[in-house]
Amino acid sequence: MKRATTIVCALSLVLICSAARAQEPSVLIQEAKVAEQPIEDILTVYGQVEADPDSVQAISVLHDALVTRVAVSPGQRVTRGQLLLELATSPVAHMEYLKARGAVDYAQSELARQQRLMQERLTTNTQVDAARNALRDAQASLQSLEAQGQNSAMNKVTALTAGIITGIGAKQGDRLQAGTPVVEIAVGNRLVARVGVEPEDIRAIKPGAPVKLRSVFGREDVIDSQMGDIHAIINPATRLVDALVPIPADQTDGLVIGGSLSAAIQIAARTGLTVPRSAVLEDQQGAYVFRVENGKAARVAVTTGWKSDQCIEITSGLKAGESVVSVGNYELSDGIAVREGK
Repeated sequence: MKRATTIVCALSLVLICSAARAQEPSVLIQEAKVAEQPIEDILTVYGQVEADPDSVQAISVLHDALVTRVAVSPGQRVTRGQLLLELATSPVAHMEYLKARGAVDYAQSELARQQRLMQERLTTNTQVDAARNALRDAQASLQSLEAQGQNSAMNKVTALTAGIITGIGAKQGDRLQAGTPVVEIAVGNRLVARVGVEPEDIRAIKPGAPVKLRSVFGREDVIDSQMGDIHAIINPATRLVDALVPIPADQTDGLVIGGSLSAAIQIAARTGLTVPRSAVLEDQQGAYVFRVENGKAARVAVTTGWKSDQCIEITSGLKAGESVVSVGNYELSDGIAVREGK
């Protein structure tokens, strides 16, 4: 009787263990391959659209004048020959012109007098030549003043080329001295992106490095360019180092001066092992992934490198061609059973 009881208990134990294994929980997962692919180290910085400094023309007042009209405003597009300012010649500048004209009249009469004396042999060739040179100098001075508009009571300043007004240094009623810059014009569609770079990142950036520009205002287009000039001084306003990225002329449509841009600068390119970003988890022990071994999850510690929105570089812990869990890994623990899903 005792022996029969033992056999019954053993059979019951086997049935219970089998049922437990049949009911063992598992997690539905998806796997992805560890892939070797080109990797770009990208530095993302921000800046704004500006006129190409080499394309900006500064228009200055040629003589002392009074501003009677300002016909344009900053940001306005202008065409070649379009009116920018109207100026009234100052009395001092006009008097300078009158003196120069008087000097020409005097030099002409003096040359004529010397030529008459020469006919009477009362002077020398040297004195005649001196009078002729004096007339030539007086005429040159008068022509210079006329070219500057000092012979006219009113003068109009017009655009020398088509472009965008980037600055106006005068307003109606201002009295200006000769040489005062009054208008700046950025020629045509020559634009650059001025971006700010942290000082510690400057060494990693090289002129000519590929750059992808994007508007931060929702424009989806990507502008492909290359890094231009990199400054060697910190901008006191931003505490960053300025760098200029030229914008191709055929990609300036829709951009406005002062608009904000992001710039993705390629600072290095290499080949490395990558996995989907979702495959890598982190806790207090560091980064890790899960592999499937004999139908169960196995935790594997990894070291990560470059990261993008889709992928993460694995610098140690995995080999190319291995599979890692990319979906469902948040529910896993070491040794838990898994099942593959689509």
